[in-house]
Amino acid sequence: MRARDLLKPRPEGLYCPPGDFFIDPVRPVDRALITHGHSDHARAGHSHVLATRETLDIMALRCGEGFAGATQAAQLGETITINGVGVSFEPAGHVLGSAQILVEHGGTRIVASGDYKRSADPTCDPFVPIRCDVFITEATFGLPVFRHPPAADEIGKLLKSVRQFPERSHLVGAYALGKAQRVIRLLRDAGYDETIYIHGALARLCAYYESRGVGLGPLAPATVEPGARKDFAGAIVVGPPSAFADRWARRFPDPVACFASGWMRIRQRARQRGVELPLIVSDHADWDELVETIEETEAAEIWVTHGREEALVRWCELAGISGKALHLVGYEDEGD
Repeated sequence: MRARDLLKPRPEGLYCPPGDFFIDPVRPVDRALITHGHSDHARAGHSHVLATRETLDIMALRCGEGFAGATQAAQLGETITINGVGVSFEPAGHVLGSAQILVEHGGTRIVASGDYKRSADPTCDPFVPIRCDVFITEATFGLPVFRHPPAADEIGKLLKSVRQFPERSHLVGAYALGKAQRVIRLLRDAGYDETIYIHGALARLCAYYESRGVGLGPLAPATVEPGARKDFAGAIVVGPPSAFADRWARRFPDPVACFASGWMRIRQRARQRGVELPLIVSDHADWDELVETIEETEAAEIWVTHGREEALVRWCELAGISGKALHLVGYEDEGD
């Protein structure tokens, strides 16, 4: 079977005609296969949803228990047949429960990566490269300028600043799903055993990570009572980036504004956000990891989506690999 007949872009998202299902659709559909729980990939309103147990749980936490008409949990590595098409979910290393989706029919194998990274992350299963005929890769950081440093080194910068400025609180902006829990766990792995204060928007997801065996250590609500600003001197506070733009962030004593994101490689972005201490910690593959992954899949065709598509397509052309941009819309960088 020709690859373009097995998966094709439609306004709703990637569609499989023989299987009659979509992967990460951006509009409500009858049958959706979801790679992970970030809101640009996991939307409510589908009639049937197939995803990993963790992704289904996360969707319920974020969208409400009735987010879909019916759900089915996929085990990693298990093949499920949908209208004669074999599908399996394989680890993507992006966030807890994230998966690539392998679609196989008529002798053709296509892997849709969803979002992924290759660097070590103690909060989720590591990415596993899958040999295939076509690899559909994200390209969030698909430019050679994006080469992420070791996350442990960035956490070292944060802890050094905490030691240098014990009178100041350190406010770390980190996306609620995945990034916040990873930053907290990296702090623990670096030997930081003090209470970490979290914004209320993180509480349920942190508790869920704990329930799945991801130890985050002592956490407490980042609630500042009148006259208690000094209690947060020297503390690390983690919250969603949106919270740092409102009055909540001004409650803390002379805070050091930090932001954990792959976009912090771009100094102008850090300045625009008023970030004093940028932390280059990303949950997406950088340029070298994208190239490495393409080579490891041994795919004859590469389809590139949601990101800096053209540069990666050009690299494929120079490497003698067929590449094309899918130009899918509706996918942002919630979990960068």
